[in-house]
Amino acid sequence: MKGNNIFYIALFLFFAQLSFGQKASSKEISGQIFEKSTSVTSVNIINNDTQVSTVSDNDGRFSIVVKEGDVLVFSAVNLEPLKRRISAEDMNLSLLVIKMEAKEIELKEVVVNDNYGITAENLGIVPRGQKTYTPAERKVYTATSTSVDKILNGISGRTAMLKKEVNVEKKEALFRKIEYLFDENYYTERLKIPADDIKGFQLYCVDDADFAVSLNTKNKTMSMFLITDLARKYLIILENEK
Repeated sequence: MKGNNIFYIALFLFFAQLSFGQKASSKEISGQIFEKSTSVTSVNIINNDTQVSTVSDNDGRFSIVVKEGDVLVFSAVNLEPLKRRISAEDMNLSLLVIKMEAKEIELKEVVVNDNYGITAENLGIVPRGQKTYTPAERKVYTATSTSVDKILNGISGRTAMLKKEVNVEKKEALFRKIEYLFDENYYTERLKIPADDIKGFQLYCVDDADFAVSLNTKNKTMSMFLITDLARKYLIILENEK
C-alpha cells in the first residue's frame, strides 16, 4: 500500500511539472507589420491555437501571447492574408517583423453617359491611334505648335498659364475619382476625418503623387492603403492648426 502511494505521488508531481512547463513556455511577444516599407494599421492578428486576438496600432505594432509552434494569422481588408508559425528564434526576438502584401483589386469603371464606347475613332471622324487632347492640353499645344508662337507666348507668360490650366484639369479629374471611390462614412468612421474637413482632405490626397497614381491606375487596394497614412498625417495638421 505504501509503495502504491509513493507511485501516485510521483505520478502527480510528474504531470504537475509537465503542466507547469507548458504554461511557462508561453510568453507575450511584440511585433510590427509592414507593407513594403510602410507600417500597417488595423491588421487583425489571431493565435490560431488559442484563439487569442489583437489588432495592430497606428505604427503597425502589436503584442500577443504565444508559445513555440503556435500559428498566427494576419488579415486586413486591403492585404493578402498571412500565416506565421512561431519558431524558437521568434520567441527570443525583441521585435517580430511581419511583411504583408497589398491585394490587387481593380476599381470599377465609371460610365458617364449612355453612349459608352462610342468614340471619334469608332465613328471614323479621326484616324485610329491619333493622340487626343483635353481642352486645356489643346490650348497648350496650340500655344507652342510653332517657333514664333513659342517665343511670343513664352514672353507673355501665356504658355505657363495654360500649363497651369492642364494641372488644374488633371486635379479636377482626380477629385471626381476620389469622390466616387469613398463615401462620407468611410472618411468619418474609418479615417476619423471630421465631416467639415472631408473636402480639404480630398484635395490634400490628390496632391500626393503616389495616391494620384493609384487613382489613375484604378488600384483601389493601394488607394485604400495610402489614404490611411494620408489621413494620419492630415489629422496631425488639423491638430497643429488648433
